Amino acid sequence: MESKKPDNVAFDQASQKYVSSLLPYATNVGAPVITAIDTVAWKNRSVNKVNHQVKTKLLALREEYHALMEEFERNKLILSAKFNFEPIVGMPYHLYQHADGSAFLSLIDPEECNFNWLGSYVLNADMIWEELRK
Repeated sequence: MESKKPDNVAFDQASQKYVSSLLPYATNVGAPVITAIDTVAWKNRSVNKVNHQVKTKLLALREEYHALMEEFERNKLILSAKFNFEPIVGMPYHLYQHADGSAFLSLIDPEECNFNWLGSYVLNADMIWEELRK
């Protein structure tokens, strides 16, 4: 029977050589104990941070989406309204509602008429209607 080497001896059976000097860790009995580092707490913190960042980005995207949909609905309402002129960029226009529910765009200020006023808007250089805050 072949003599077995002790556990603390690094011997390679294939090459029949002692390989302790080639190993990246200490093989001596007096060497410090190699213990696996507990990375669970670090992983949990990392997961929480990533989840928080993703949630924050998702909320920002949701807000941006809602703002974009409001802009779309506003432009859809104005472009579907009746008007017999070509709007000029930068000029204020006022959106009113007829008694039958249809909308129309006008140059007349809300203080100068008795129509059902829906809002005041200005056409920007990108041809997108923006609401004027009063």
